[in-house]
Amino acid sequence: MIVIRSTEQLTGVRISGDFWDLDELINAIYKITGDENKYYDYQGPRLRILSVCYKLRHAALGEHQLDFVNNGLNKNVLTQHELIFPNKNVYFATEILWPEIIFSAIALNDFIDLHQQLNDSSMWDYDIAIIRKFQAAIADCLEQEMNEEDYEVFLKMLHAKNPLTFRYATQYVDVLNLEYLQLDKEERKAHLAAFAVRFMIEDHDYAALKAQLMDAAITTKQPLHNIQIQLKYPEEILW
Repeated sequence: MIVIRSTEQLTGVRISGDFWDLDELINAIYKITGDENKYYDYQGPRLRILSVCYKLRHAALGEHQLDFVNNGLNKNVLTQHELIFPNKNVYFATEILWPEIIFSAIALNDFIDLHQQLNDSSMWDYDIAIIRKFQAAIADCLEQEMNEEDYEVFLKMLHAKNPLTFRYATQYVDVLNLEYLQLDKEERKAHLAAFAVRFMIEDHDYAALKAQLMDAAITTKQPLHNIQIQLKYPEEILW
C-alpha cells in the first residue's frame, strides 16, 4: 500500500510503497490525466502532476530512498511452510514539498471530473479508485498537521469550487514552494493550512502573477504554462 507521512522538518511528505504500489499509481495518473492534447486548458496542472509522477517513477526504480517494512511473516509461519525468507519488504520512497503535493491532490479532482465526463466512467472506475485512495492518504496526512477547524475550512473550500485549476498559472506553485521553504518547522506547522487555502482563493499575489504571465504569453505567443519565471530552488533541501 502507498504510505504518506510528513517529513521530520515538515518540509513535505514522504511517499513510499512497493514497486507494484507505485507502478499502479503512476499508471492510473497517466490514464486519468490523458495525453497532452486532451485537456488544453489544464496543461499546466497536468504537467505539474506529471512532475510528481516523474519522481514516483524514479523512486520505483530505486533511485531515491528505500524503506524496510514488516511483511507480517513470523517464525511460526516460516516454520510451518518450511521457508527461509526475510521478515521485511522493500518500499521505495521519495519526498515532495507540501505545497506541491497539496496542489497535485487538488488538481487531480479536476482530472477525475474531466475523465468521467469524457469517458462516461462509472463510480466503479478502477483508475479513479486508485487516485482517490492516493488523495485520501494525502488528506489524512494533511489533517494530522492542521487543527480541526482549519482542516474543515480547507475541505469546505475544496468542495465549494469546481473546477479549481482551469487555466491555472502553475508557476504560483513554485512561488509557494519557495515561500514555504523559507519557514522554519514551527512556522510551517502554523501556516500550512494557509498555504493549502491559497491555492483556492486566487489572492492578490496570484492575480498579479497571472496578469504578468498572461502579458508575457501574449507577447511571446506561448502557452501560459510555458512562461518561465526567475526562481531558484536551493541545491539541498532539509526534509
